[in-house]
Amino acid sequence: MAIWILFLIALALFFDYLNGFHDAANSVSTVVATRVLSPRLAVWWAAFFNFAALFVFHTGVAKTIGSGIVDISIVDANLVFGALMGACIWNLLTWWWGLPSSSSHALIGGLIGAALVKAGPASLVTSGILKTVAFIVIAPVMGFVMGIVIASIVFRIFAHSNPFKVDGIFRKGQLFSAAAYSLGHGGNDAQKTMGMISMILFGGIASGSGDISMVRDFFMTSSEAARYAAGEDFFIPISVAVLCQLAIALGTLSGGWRIVKTMGQKVTRLKPIDGFCAESGAAISLFVSSWLGIPVSTTHTITGGIVGIGSFKRFSAVRWGVARKIVWAWVVTIPASALIAAAAYWASTLF
Repeated sequence: MAIWILFLIALALFFDYLNGFHDAANSVSTVVATRVLSPRLAVWWAAFFNFAALFVFHTGVAKTIGSGIVDISIVDANLVFGALMGACIWNLLTWWWGLPSSSSHALIGGLIGAALVKAGPASLVTSGILKTVAFIVIAPVMGFVMGIVIASIVFRIFAHSNPFKVDGIFRKGQLFSAAAYSLGHGGNDAQKTMGMISMILFGGIASGSGDISMVRDFFMTSSEAARYAAGEDFFIPISVAVLCQLAIALGTLSGGWRIVKTMGQKVTRLKPIDGFCAESGAAISLFVSSWLGIPVSTTHTITGGIVGIGSFKRFSAVRWGVARKIVWAWVVTIPASALIAAAAYWASTLF
């Protein structure tokens, strides 16, 4: 059983790596599209701040994923395997198609699909799911609105400035906005894998296995072991947090360039001032969501910001046909990953 648990933790970290790989486009597409940074420097910049998020955000999002989507008492190895396979396979498919879908919602869909097959609707935590589903709409709207608000302020301030001077200012400014967005991305998305690994360590797998304590103790410090012994049944060990931030940063370094092209070039044309406004709006949205402990889609948020700045300049600047395809990918992500996860869960029970 210990080997199987370690395999599941490795699979969770692979999902985290894929999350960074798949969502690297969110962090670097605008700064690459405006040619402020080369692709190689952009992913290094984003990866550094992905990891730095470890020292900025609390673990509210991780706790929502680990105990706020499905009843933790029904979690077993097959359920975790099914959920992670549903998320990983959907991420790989959408990367291949060049669609900026949500890794977060792929994981949530995977959890829902595996839990429904195992224990039915009663195993779902309705309040956590409804909050997450609501933010499928709220997150891009937040990015859209914040992008427009920041653009209206910035464009008003620099309305009579020399265009070349403005371009130079926001080439530097975009370094800070891209850093802030990558910090928000690392703070929200890496926590989803932290939640999954903690679910493995403290969920139904743990209560049903005699040798899980050896694996759990490996990941916990002495003070964390004391917390567990005192009856605290769910928290995020620091070693798990560090591993997850490293995995997402390494994934970002790999860069999902198929999606970068869609985000940075196909939705609307971006100048440095546009990229600054889109990234700043998305970063603020992510900071607020992470503070509230809500697992939002970083993909939805930055897309909302990009569409917002395009619409602010003129409505026809947005390629709405491309945006429509992206929205359809968002709509089908949870049910598609849930179906894949259900099939993976069923297949795992046969072995």
